[in-house]
Amino acid sequence: MSSPLVSIVIINWNGLKFLEKCLKSLFHQTYHDFEIILVDNGSTDGSVQFVKDKYPQVIILENKNNAGFAAANNQGIRAAGGKYIVLLNNDTEADKDWLKNLVSAAGDSDTHIGMWACKILSLHDISVIDSVGGLLISKCGIAKGRGRNEKDVKQYDREEEVFIPSACAAMYRKEALDQVGLFDEEFFAYCEDTDLGMRARLAGWKTLAVPDAVVYHHYSGTTGKYTPMKAYLVERNHLWVAVKNFPISMLMVFPIITLWRYIFHIYAIATKRGAGGRYTDRFSKTSLFVILLKAYKDAIKGIPKMLKKRHSIMGKRMVSHREIKNWFKDYGIMKISDLVFKE
Repeated sequence: MSSPLVSIVIINWNGLKFLEKCLKSLFHQTYHDFEIILVDNGSTDGSVQFVKDKYPQVIILENKNNAGFAAANNQGIRAAGGKYIVLLNNDTEADKDWLKNLVSAAGDSDTHIGMWACKILSLHDISVIDSVGGLLISKCGIAKGRGRNEKDVKQYDREEEVFIPSACAAMYRKEALDQVGLFDEEFFAYCEDTDLGMRARLAGWKTLAVPDAVVYHHYSGTTGKYTPMKAYLVERNHLWVAVKNFPISMLMVFPIITLWRYIFHIYAIATKRGAGGRYTDRFSKTSLFVILLKAYKDAIKGIPKMLKKRHSIMGKRMVSHREIKNWFKDYGIMKISDLVFKE
């Protein structure tokens, strides 16, 4: 029986300093039936020419400008010929058995599994978890890596159902993507994997954690951890995630939960803790306030479009409202303080 073809999609934007190690790790895989599709978002650092010269077997799609993480991934997925689609950040390095273990898990999975989540460790300290088994969801639409910043003592080393994968390193069944659609390109970047994962879950697809599929990650190596653009996109997009995918009863309390989160953020900034504290180490509090205002203005402006998309998503829904609410119990970030203070 022939091995299934896997299409690995990598988005690049001025990632020359990461690409050599990333691609080298892929061409040392013990599983060989794969293609690599590199989508370049208008890089100016010579990274495209580097790949053309050193890895001519890589399929390269070039954009003149930065189309965003969501749109670029969609380009790569549409060009893919594999049964399985793997999304991989350019600032990662894969263990040699990573792809073999992913494909093996997929072969053993039941037909309702449409997504597979990897074990992602920090490249800065490989004993520290970036995420294992994808993302946990909060009631304000923001997701965080499962086990993020914990010491890896194999506490998550079980092949089990989890919520949704992180698009840093994830595998999707092509059939699932054909049914639920690709990334929402209006997100540009950030939270787009949360949205896609939730749409797939609503349509009845499930996610399996594959802890022996190991990837090492720089974390925000390309975009930076604490930047005005990232703050804007996260704050805008998490509202859209909720509008598109949350039950009405949860949307009713969404503003209260979000306000409560901002109260925690104010305290975090004052005490130099969490992402808010790190951001204001580099940028002014005034700039952060302006970014939040713009993010919410643009998020609210986009709600009519998101409601139209919600109508289509809910038309494909295969799970009950009770089951959706149970996701937030089983795979949720229960404490707002954990969302704010734990980076």
